[in-house]
Amino acid sequence: MEKVRRNKIAICLFMLPAVVLFAMIIIIPIFMSSYYSLLDWDGITKGVFVGLDNFKELFTSKSAGFPKTIKNAMLLAVLSTFIQLPISLFFAIILGKGVKGEKFYVAVFFIPVLISTTVIGQLWLKIYNPDYGIVNAGLKFLGLDNLTHVWLGEQDTALFAVFIPILWQYVGYHMLLMYAGVKSISTELREAAKIDGATEWGIARYVTIPLLKPIIRICVIFAVTGSLKAFDLIYVLTNGGPAHASEVPSTLMVSMIFGRNRYGLGSAIALMIIFLCFFFAILIRKLFKTEEVE
Repeated sequence: MEKVRRNKIAICLFMLPAVVLFAMIIIIPIFMSSYYSLLDWDGITKGVFVGLDNFKELFTSKSAGFPKTIKNAMLLAVLSTFIQLPISLFFAIILGKGVKGEKFYVAVFFIPVLISTTVIGQLWLKIYNPDYGIVNAGLKFLGLDNLTHVWLGEQDTALFAVFIPILWQYVGYHMLLMYAGVKSISTELREAAKIDGATEWGIARYVTIPLLKPIIRICVIFAVTGSLKAFDLIYVLTNGGPAHASEVPSTLMVSMIFGRNRYGLGSAIALMIIFLCFFFAILIRKLFKTEEVE
């Protein structure tokens, strides 16, 4: 086995299938999108080379609406980071220290992650239905008729209404990552803190959370990049409407390519999504490293 590990030819042969698959699925499409982004192309006729005009149009044309999609995506990222992740961390710490039915609760919280996004979208469409949905029905039952809305049909409420299902679906995902981290922490550290008189909050603040920073960093990266490339639930619930109120880069990209036949502009949006995801992933890693050094 040691000889195989030292054999560079054997290593290359073992890595070749993964490298080829990665190149076909990731690298080649990125280069193709980079080329298409430089064209004014409808996907059928011959494309015309326009250089960086598509990127300029993204940020200067009001009809493209790209800056608004970035704003919506960043708002989702902020909500995911400061609402979704704290909820996940809370449940992970509670379940990680051992409660009755611990495995059952972990499985229940993780179930939404396993359900098809289309199914979740259809479920929440019924929940938000202005006529018979449980949200408006509950408000009417409580005598709060003035608070009822067409949640997915009003510009002021659509984006936040879309965020709730996203939060519900992925709380369990982040919770499971953090839960695994909590369970990996030595129980001796908790016991030593208890002997020193630390409360449960003190143990969580000074022992558990500091040791979870590497996992929290990963969860923050997943939450931010996931918000920047969010598509499926938003597409099912609102398709970016009403009046682009819940439009995000991915839904705008699909609209440009398949709705308006602007393949060049859609490819430019795809590259911007990739760039933003890489940029924020690197930035978050740098911020967490700085914090660890301090």
